[in-house]
Amino acid sequence: MLVIATAFLAWAAYPRHPNLAAFDPEALARTDTALWRAYYDKRYFALFGGLYSLSRDQYGFSPLDSLRIALAAARAAKTFQPTRLRTEAQAALPDLIAFYGLIAKAVPTAFDIDAAARTELDWWQARRENVTADIYGLTIAKTSAIVYGKDNAQLREAGILRAKAMAYREARGNAMTQAEWNAVYEQLRASYLALKRGIEAR
Repeated sequence: MLVIATAFLAWAAYPRHPNLAAFDPEALARTDTALWRAYYDKRYFALFGGLYSLSRDQYGFSPLDSLRIALAAARAAKTFQPTRLRTEAQAALPDLIAFYGLIAKAVPTAFDIDAAARTELDWWQARRENVTADIYGLTIAKTSAIVYGKDNAQLREAGILRAKAMAYREARGNAMTQAEWNAVYEQLRASYLALKRGIEAR
């Protein structure tokens, strides 16, 4: 039994070569749509499971790192959800910093982890403050620019498309139909296709 446990831990912790640019836009959009549904339904275990799968399947992190990433991201989301004021929302910042610290190994060049976390939290809060999707979408794009080390029209398009998907869902509240969730998926798919183009642009 000890040998099996040791072998499992070695497999789980064995270093992989994760890559934040290696995602499949359609698969990522499907996963992200499911994550949104779990978040709004406050199904935090499902949110954690989806985040774990995303880290493993789309970005290639080890099982152990995927677990740590999913825990940090799920905790940040759960902490942020009941807050309303920006001062209250700061409680989610430590977990966001931990999250970006963990995913930093999956990009070829170092980025400012603290800046990425604070910019992420900024657009989380901005979408609650009657800021238009076109505006906070640019903050989403700024987060991507920090992480990927690029700033171009495709990243800005991706950010705005993602923000518009959020605005679409928010406008419909908790009475979302399956057809409307399918529309969210299509918007996220377009966003991730644009992000992929932006990352790959020379």
